[in-house]
Amino acid sequence: MAAVSLSVSTVKPLGERVFVKVSPSEEKTAGGLYLPETAKEKPQVGEVVQVGPGKRNDDGARQEMEVKIGDKVLYSKYAGTDIKLGTEEYVLLSEKDILAIVS
Repeated sequence: MAAVSLSVSTVKPLGERVFVKVSPSEEKTAGGLYLPETAKEKPQVGEVVQVGPGKRNDDGARQEMEVKIGDKVLYSKYAGTDIKLGTEEYVLLSEKDILAIVS
């Protein structure tokens, strides 16, 4: 079996899927207390690094994606598949799991 080397540039999502780089979670609270790894919540904000071609309509044409590479997005808490490439964390999720584009 051949080994596969994955990087962000080699991952191309299919259909209406989006590949998002997860933003780091907060290390300390508003009051200044540092949080241990087990107490941190899963981040819900990230930057889009790859997008799929979009889903097909009933007539077979592709529907254009609403997000593009570089957009900061807010996504559902338990959505997608977590992927770790090197030291970076990513999530592969469906476009319908993206709640908003953050400016």
